[in-house]
Amino acid sequence: MRAFVCHALSDDLSGVGIVDVPKPEPADGEVRLRVEAASVNFPDILICQGKYQLKLEPPFTPGMDMAGIVDAVGAGVTAFKPGDEVAGGARFGGFAEYALARAEGLQAKPEGMGFAEAAAYPAAYLTAYVALVRRARLQAGETLLVHGASGGVGLAAVDVGKLLGAKVIATSASEGKLAQVVEYGADHGVLARAGFREEVKALTDGRGADVIFDPVGGDVFDESVRCIAFDGRLCVIGFTSGRIANVSSNMPLIKGFSVVGVRAGEYGRKFPERGAENIKQIWDWARAGKTRPCVHTRLPLARTLDGLRMLEQREVVGKVVIEPQL
Repeated sequence: MRAFVCHALSDDLSGVGIVDVPKPEPADGEVRLRVEAASVNFPDILICQGKYQLKLEPPFTPGMDMAGIVDAVGAGVTAFKPGDEVAGGARFGGFAEYALARAEGLQAKPEGMGFAEAAAYPAAYLTAYVALVRRARLQAGETLLVHGASGGVGLAAVDVGKLLGAKVIATSASEGKLAQVVEYGADHGVLARAGFREEVKALTDGRGADVIFDPVGGDVFDESVRCIAFDGRLCVIGFTSGRIANVSSNMPLIKGFSVVGVRAGEYGRKFPERGAENIKQIWDWARAGKTRPCVHTRLPLARTLDGLRMLEQREVVGKVVIEPQL
């Protein structure tokens, strides 16, 4: 089968390419699926650069989120059978014609949801759910400020925030992207530039945002500290800006806010019962048609590197999806 393989860690992603590899065999508890779609996530870039918290030794195939058709099952798997349409995640392996996943990491693909949308769903919506529900405890009527709102995870946070009844202010560095995010459902759009705190304060009658969802870090985090409400929760999702920001401890003291770390997958591993509840909730929303994953573009497997570069260069609104069977 064909797979997109990282054979050497490299900052410029020069150590990746399409190669022929043996089709993997499912072990006990595993499912092999014919991958119809796999979405690109920022960690896929970091893992090929050796900068992600999960360290893999090359060669390996990245790709965390996937959807496809069950091709074979390992011993002990009773929930799925060949021919079933499924979606879910694994820690790697999705950018290939066939991939393995633990059976418990998969869900029946919701009826009416395409493979591309199903592949775009798991990591983004699980992150948004854990951040906003479990960690920040966002309440209806509160104001949510979402940074990097045009990205897959940011757009999921906009979607989940509106579903929970919050007023959503979205930021982006691009006016064009910001317009698309507002059209998607955000109540207000603010350009992520120096001084954006004043616009956020004006939109909140001077209070600031109750919850801030920040996958960007750096200068955006610094500015967020200055426009968060008293008793606010500043969720640290990641550092796509490239700079890990610092905060002086007197700021949370004086302003009465909390800085909250969010690792959705690790949350589920530490608290398995709650983790299962999280996954069930986001897929229940999907089956009820309450959430709207956004696919920016679909690419064949041969263009996987292009997809990673599109994400790296901030060219995406929503998700880039790889379709290995094209």
